[in-house]
Amino acid sequence: MAVLLDLTIATPLDMVVNHEVAGSLRAEDESGSFGIRPAHADFITMLVPSVVRWVGPDGQRRYCAVDGGLLTVSGGRTVAVACREAIVGDSLERLEREVARVRAAQIDAERRMRVETVRLHAQAVRQMLCYLRGPGVPDGQEITAPQERGR
Repeated sequence: MAVLLDLTIATPLDMVVNHEVAGSLRAEDESGSFGIRPAHADFITMLVPSVVRWVGPDGQRRYCAVDGGLLTVSGGRTVAVACREAIVGDSLERLEREVARVRAAQIDAERRMRVETVRLHAQAVRQMLCYLRGPGVPDGQEITAPQERGR
């Protein structure tokens, strides 16, 4: 029986690929693209945001877009990837559309977060102004020093 790779890809929230069998794997680090085959030497590297690709024992190609991460090879057959985000797909076209959709949602969420941060900041400034004005001073009126009020 042929030796195959045991592939696991995990994010902090999910096990995206859980002990999937692979005949070979390609990934990318800062030095470029590289391949892993069964009986590979123990290895550790930092992946750049890229697409990890592998071929199953049936010849089917699989893909996983990763947002950087750590790839380790141990024992010549166990490949583990730990990354912040990962999206799995069976075709590059569908994976590209899914990554674009997820990225657009992230950009929208970041925009909404910035708007909410500005809103909360403005509310905090208004609260401080109300506190500094003191009780009984209507909005829009200028505050005068206590010694000037009696003159």
